[in-house]
Amino acid sequence: MDYLNNNFGDSDQQVDVGAVIHDGREILFQAFNWESHKYDWWRDLETKVPDIANSGFTSAWLPPPTHSFSPEGYLPQNLCSLNSAYGSEQLLKILLQKMQQYKVRAMADIVINHRVGTTQGHGGKYNRYDGIPLPWDERAVTSCTGGLGNRSTGDNFHGVPNIDHTQDFVCKDIIKWLQWLRSVGFKDFRFDFARGYSATYVKEYIEGAKPLFSVGEYWDSCNYNSYGLDYNQDSHRQQIINWIDGTGQLSAAFDFTTKAILQEAVKGQFWRLRDQQGKPPGVMGWWPSRAVTFIDNHDTGSTQAHWPFPSNHTIEGYAYILTHPGIPTVFYDHFYDWGDSIHDQIVKLMDIRKRQDIHSRSPIRILEAQSNLYAAIIGEKVCMKIGDDSWCPNEREWTLATSGHRYAVWEK
Repeated sequence: MDYLNNNFGDSDQQVDVGAVIHDGREILFQAFNWESHKYDWWRDLETKVPDIANSGFTSAWLPPPTHSFSPEGYLPQNLCSLNSAYGSEQLLKILLQKMQQYKVRAMADIVINHRVGTTQGHGGKYNRYDGIPLPWDERAVTSCTGGLGNRSTGDNFHGVPNIDHTQDFVCKDIIKWLQWLRSVGFKDFRFDFARGYSATYVKEYIEGAKPLFSVGEYWDSCNYNSYGLDYNQDSHRQQIINWIDGTGQLSAAFDFTTKAILQEAVKGQFWRLRDQQGKPPGVMGWWPSRAVTFIDNHDTGSTQAHWPFPSNHTIEGYAYILTHPGIPTVFYDHFYDWGDSIHDQIVKLMDIRKRQDIHSRSPIRILEAQSNLYAAIIGEKVCMKIGDDSWCPNEREWTLATSGHRYAVWEK
């Protein structure tokens, strides 16, 4: 396979896979939205790398880098072509080299739940991959999506052939492919539609390709009642935690539970932000070192807007996740498309996080969780509030570090 002969001179192959998670001082940046493929994206991002680095982001999640049936990249076909709607292989490599120069790790979006076939096979379905690298036959496709493989080990992604990860030849090929992406210059992985196949395969792929950091998208429905979102989302966060456990604890996961609760809380229901044990109510409250918090992404926000955070409360959301335990993520749209003010407010919050050494495992003491007020002390030296009600810490040693619409942060 020619694509495997690409040598980018990556020097970190020997690094401990768990070192980044153990350190816990990550701030992630989602460096695209649903429309990015229309805008010569690799070239555009390359100009922003200095600002991304100077702002303090440690890793930037890029859109799927390989050839896809759809321009957004989530219907992959030729996994070994780095020419995509986002730009050419050459432009991608220029971007990756710039990121390496500025010490921002590049995160590859790994779409391996499904793959669009090239030719018709068994049953007249497009379930073969003739004529392109990784020329799998029908055995590589699950029996539940038109192939001759085994049943899926997860949920089906409808309308396309789902990959059968139980096949040894499939696993071996995926590991080689992931190792190739590492050699091209990608250091971190984001696993798309992680509900679609068993987490044990994610464990194999991480052990085989040794990304420095991995995060999975395990997105399932929350618990609702006739009035709206249930206060107790323990079963929802437990599903995400079970997935993390299934990866051998090697991967983090997006904290969809925190997103669900936070975007209801900011509407005047801040009592939601303290669970029955007095802890944060999402994955962050149970396993913060593996909880990747976020406000919106290309699916929930952007032009898809499947589940958007209330836009007039966005900066409150960032005041929460950027001061709290877990691994916070900032979305491209909020940082670059919503104006200089929100960009600069987010950078200020990031500066406080770094200056006061807040990390994924920082202890938290929730002081208030009422309808219109939430307040907490994180670590020893950061205190924050969000909500309409006025509030400030009692002790004199606290100094206001930053404030804005419905939020304030103090430090010692």
